[in-house]
Amino acid sequence: MLIQKLRLQRGWSQEQLATISGLSTRTIQRLERGQPASLETMNTLAAVFEVDLSQLTDQKEAEMPNYVANHTEAEEAIAFAKVRRIKKFYLHLIQYVVVLCVLSVINILTNPGYFWVIWPALGWGIALASHALRTFELIPFLNADWEKKQVENHLGRKL
Repeated sequence: MLIQKLRLQRGWSQEQLATISGLSTRTIQRLERGQPASLETMNTLAAVFEVDLSQLTDQKEAEMPNYVANHTEAEEAIAFAKVRRIKKFYLHLIQYVVVLCVLSVINILTNPGYFWVIWPALGWGIALASHALRTFELIPFLNADWEKKQVENHLGRKL
């Protein structure tokens, strides 16, 4: 079925689609593996994807190889984006350590009585911690699920 293709085009996870549609994640997984669905389930998914029911039920065998390739490409793109975000964070961390080492040496050589390097370390450290929270998605109210819920609320759709 085209459910997985439509889901990936929108950048949704299976959990996000389940939340939006009111179906269980298990049902989404089962449907994406090609198992049959009830008419009610298909109507729900057609409404979520804003397509005709006939588009979800009509599937040509010729589309399957392209579908699998698109799925793999989408997964790779998501993985590469995540790895790039992690790489940027580690580069930011290295810059932080190197610059603070240089500033500490300057501080000790110029004014050993007052440890002023603590102020840039504290300010930049807060920014670095924020970067880590975003990169590793440790803030639950700012992750992809939260963004999707906010978009749906602004569009007036029920979750």
